[in-house]
Amino acid sequence: MTKIVLISDSTLSYEYRNFPLLDFLPSAPSRGVPEAIYKFLKGPAPRALPNGELKYAPYALRKLEASLLRGFRREEVVVAHEDFLQNFISDDTEIVGISTMDPLGTGPTTMSYYALMGGEMMAWVRKDWDRLLANVNAVMKGKKAKLLVGGPGVWEFTVLPETIDAYGFDYIVQGEIDDIAPVLFRQIIDDNIDENLFYRGYMSYDDHFRKILKKDPRFLARGVTLTAYPKLEDIPDIVNPTVKGMVEVMRGCGVGCDFCEVTLRPLRYYSPEKVARELTINARAGMHNAWLHSDEIFGYKHGNMFQPNEEALTELMSTVMSVPGIHSANPTHGRISIPAGYPDLMEKLSKILRAGPRNWIGIQTGVETGSDELAKRHMPNKTLPLKVGPDGTWAEIVWQGVNVETRYYWRPAFTIQVGQEGETDDDYWDTIGMINRLSNSYSDGRPFEFTVTPLVNVPLGRIKSRSLNKSMLTKEQLAVYYASYRHLAKIAARDGIRDTYGNFFARAGTGAIISGGGYLMMKYVERIAKKAGVDIEKIKSYGVPESKSISSLSMMIRA
Repeated sequence: MTKIVLISDSTLSYEYRNFPLLDFLPSAPSRGVPEAIYKFLKGPAPRALPNGELKYAPYALRKLEASLLRGFRREEVVVAHEDFLQNFISDDTEIVGISTMDPLGTGPTTMSYYALMGGEMMAWVRKDWDRLLANVNAVMKGKKAKLLVGGPGVWEFTVLPETIDAYGFDYIVQGEIDDIAPVLFRQIIDDNIDENLFYRGYMSYDDHFRKILKKDPRFLARGVTLTAYPKLEDIPDIVNPTVKGMVEVMRGCGVGCDFCEVTLRPLRYYSPEKVARELTINARAGMHNAWLHSDEIFGYKHGNMFQPNEEALTELMSTVMSVPGIHSANPTHGRISIPAGYPDLMEKLSKILRAGPRNWIGIQTGVETGSDELAKRHMPNKTLPLKVGPDGTWAEIVWQGVNVETRYYWRPAFTIQVGQEGETDDDYWDTIGMINRLSNSYSDGRPFEFTVTPLVNVPLGRIKSRSLNKSMLTKEQLAVYYASYRHLAKIAARDGIRDTYGNFFARAGTGAIISGGGYLMMKYVERIAKKAGVDIEKIKSYGVPESKSISSLSMMIRA
């Protein structure tokens, strides 16, 4: 008898042709990307087991499954494929739970497209979500099961609360519940919520980025103290394989950027042995790549002044690559100052991870700005153990980091913010100059490998309006967008076919769409920028070095 059915937001279960950045494809406005192209680039549908369970599920859902199995029998908990919900949801089902990241299409990347293109906010991620919920509610009709939603995207329901009743949710669960999921689910089944353990409301943040609690009986959250987070020893190992072979290596960040919620979570480090146990689950199921999730991999067991713990990092990576069946691995997030200041460490890690021309190590990096002033104001620890000033400007530190990463076959995916507090026109041009310099630089004869995605800070009031106009971005912000998409067009044309997977026809089709799409997107942004009066020719040449051969910067690490 299936008591609990767990479902993934469908956009989190696809592999997107295993091409860098295509995981963000659902963030694109549905009116800007034709449905046929969207479906092709998503790749094959997620695989189902013969009984209708999802073969590979998002990591967060696998963690929830593992936690629930501490309090429920194996036959009572199922992670279902969305096409086979009817196999599991019955009159005996008590709870249907959905995990999501950007259900309403109001996440940072999605909103950045809206701000550029204007119009009604209907990204593909929202269309897929609406379709999934229509299917779920159709199968649940007439059943007693309660409908829950959780995951990092549930904050969106606090901004657009009218959608809660429209989707038929009974509860929205916020926060890490690895240690107490069986308790919570049992209390929901029994209609007996212990309000000493679970707050009837949600966590938000005030203007000073401090946690606050707001009452709402439809939400369930843990408090605001350290007890709101599970201890390392209480976090269970996954028991079934994950999408793209993702496993977690740590939680929290500790860097302290003033715009990021993750930095407020306590740091917890998985042991290499714990990571290896989870990777073994994936490898046995045929998943030979490992995505090593953290919010700051170079902060893994870090030392004073955020100096990298070289011994801990090399032990972790060596353990990962020694797991039978694991052929490749890459961390998900890491700051740029470590490659800039520790080239020998990067060389060592690259050898362990078997990096090379056909095995680039992808990593997401929040560069956020090219401005020294903004870097020092909003994210001073992100430069550590280097310091803006004695070790160069922030843009020089970034340049040196990409220089080292390209040399050792790492490809960072940068995010750039526009609309930060206190940002000036000069700050925007600093960012444009940084992007252009990187885009025209070489390391050991190879062009710098990186991508850059602009993100805009959208006021909550704008999100609530459900539509945006194109006048939201200033001329200088549009200039940053254009510089970013100009580089993306260049790298899409260069790497579109080289870095795709599959048979010849799949690679050719994917490569052609990515290359052509990158060019068309650049021209689209160019037209918008020109209409706003942006000097396109100035952007093209601003900050571009006179020579393609740029000498390495001298980086001094303080003892």
